[in-house]
Amino acid sequence: MAKPGAGVWQCSFDDEFTGTALNTRNWVVQQTATSGYTNGTGAGTVCYLNSPNNVSVAGGYLNLTVRTEPNAFICPDPAGNFTTQYTSGMVSSYGLFSQAYGLFEVSAKLPAATTKGLQETLWLWPSNDIKYGAWPGSGEIDFGEFYSQYPTLDVPYVHYNAATPDPNVTAYNCTIANGNQFHTYGVEWTTSSITILYDSKTCLVDQWHPAWPLVAPQPFNQPFLIALTQALGVGTNAYVRGVTPLPATTQIDWVRAWK
Repeated sequence: MAKPGAGVWQCSFDDEFTGTALNTRNWVVQQTATSGYTNGTGAGTVCYLNSPNNVSVAGGYLNLTVRTEPNAFICPDPAGNFTTQYTSGMVSSYGLFSQAYGLFEVSAKLPAATTKGLQETLWLWPSNDIKYGAWPGSGEIDFGEFYSQYPTLDVPYVHYNAATPDPNVTAYNCTIANGNQFHTYGVEWTTSSITILYDSKTCLVDQWHPAWPLVAPQPFNQPFLIALTQALGVGTNAYVRGVTPLPATTQIDWVRAWK
């Protein structure tokens, strides 16, 4: 694959999700019990589990599913156990693969939801998430961010502490033709720019300028890992019982990275 300008990309990561089980050489299943990671609000708080009901591989796809359990249960959480009836799936390449700069792409099909309550994120997270300070000081790149109240949009977001307000950290013009079909969502990350891609077309370019004492290319100058998340929404996109369609599944056809 040719790089823009000159040179050729070399593949550094590839998972096509063949077989019947998650490749544990590439992925770790996120669990609230061990990581404290969760999302949603109030009674709609999600417990992330390593369960085939939430994370599975079949038919050439990775399936990440948020669902209502038959009964409320206590979700173990290092920050404090909580009661919920909602579980979901997330995987990341934590401790297995990370890379600074390059091209990252995911082929994904979103749930067929047009009412609020669901959120999906395809993102990059710093391997050392406190290197330049607590979030968002060390950065985060959400190249695929989806809210079911806006079913026709990818709303990407580049998180960091900017020197001055940065108008290019997000965009609301990245229109998805049909999110319930497979599309390619990606990011091209260089030492000077972060370009968000949708089906290989540019929908956002950010040339970041960090607040003192950082200088560019900090904080985006260290390896980042890949994360794929199915969630319930928050804020104006919060889950509404009886309105938000559950179960809901994001399917991943493949994940690839180049350098």
